[in-house]
Amino acid sequence: MEQITVIKIGGNVIDNEEVLNAFLKRFAAIEGQKILVHGGGKLASRLQKELGQEVQMIDGRRVTDRATLDVVTMVYAGLVNKQIIAKLQAAGCNAIGLSGADGNIVRAHRRAAKPIDYGFVGDIDEVDSTMLRSLLEAGLTPVFSAIMHDGEGTLLNCNADSVTQAVALGASRIAPTDLVFCFEKKGVLRDAEDERSVIERITPASYATLKADGIVSGGMIPKIENALRAVAEGVRTVRIKHADDLLCEAGTTICNE
Repeated sequence: MEQITVIKIGGNVIDNEEVLNAFLKRFAAIEGQKILVHGGGKLASRLQKELGQEVQMIDGRRVTDRATLDVVTMVYAGLVNKQIIAKLQAAGCNAIGLSGADGNIVRAHRRAAKPIDYGFVGDIDEVDSTMLRSLLEAGLTPVFSAIMHDGEGTLLNCNADSVTQAVALGASRIAPTDLVFCFEKKGVLRDAEDERSVIERITPASYATLKADGIVSGGMIPKIENALRAVAEGVRTVRIKHADDLLCEAGTTICNE
């Protein structure tokens, strides 16, 4: 196996059917082994509101009580995952939809209640690289939702960026791995309203300054922190870019120094 490409898409891509269809065609065109991880937060939030549930987010992470867990499981591991699988099959990519519980491929534990109680939110413990290798060698393209499990019968809602980082590290134990975070912006922007203000390169030192100055905030915080952790622990490259730019050199590169 020469290399593996791990790609993550967020809710802003998933919510727009035209954008999603175009992205999945580009994803299917990527040569070699590939893995897709998806979020779906906006759809889950919309359904929660329709059901009369309060949507609570802290630093870009969803607080997940039992009722919220039911919704995100239905949306992430059900509707969104299977819609993506069907579209990839139509594009000629033989994909298989997975939660962490499927094949016991990703294990997590419930996050401690202090300093913040996020409810049924998990942090990743391990990725079964042997199972991942078996799927890839069988000619399948794994597509992960962000629903994991603790091995004791409880499902957990995990941050999709954290899942992506963990899966990429698992893949890096199989072959050299490149990681791409795709969303609706051209990259990490210095000015959120100016698509021309892409920050081409972020290091741990520059990230600390960007965060302190409030340039990086909200959901971008876990995205960059997971990207920095990935390159520090063995992923070959990490890039944050617009979904339209999947097949070209663009966006923000995350590096160690």
